[in-house]
Amino acid sequence: MSALIDGDEISEEAELVWLEDISILDYVRQSLDRLPNRRGRPAYHRDGRMVGYAVLHARARPSRTSGTFRRRVFWLLPHDRDTAPQGLYATGAPAEAVDPATLTPRTKGQKTERSEGGPLTTPPHPATPVPG
Repeated sequence: MSALIDGDEISEEAELVWLEDISILDYVRQSLDRLPNRRGRPAYHRDGRMVGYAVLHARARPSRTSGTFRRRVFWLLPHDRDTAPQGLYATGAPAEAVDPATLTPRTKGQKTERSEGGPLTTPPHPATPVPG
């Protein structure tokens, strides 16, 4: 979940790769996955679809125990707001969801009015979290 992602865990990110136009998405789910490499499109084994992923710097070190790298993957499920606007998340958003406009390498992203199902009253900014 995004709330559980620590800044230290994403400090080796070099870039975020988007597979879709994120400007039309109110939110994306993010998770940290253990992957065998620093770069490249990871395999995807969830329902729904992957919309992006993080690429790590060449200096990023693998886990000493597993030899894997922790990388963020951004995804959506079939019942998320982009495909079911009047569904479960017509308002509110999953715990691991953030506004993709607030995401940059090495930042966790934020919930905004838009990601929570409200109107976009001001352009989102990485330093502007949802009040409350």
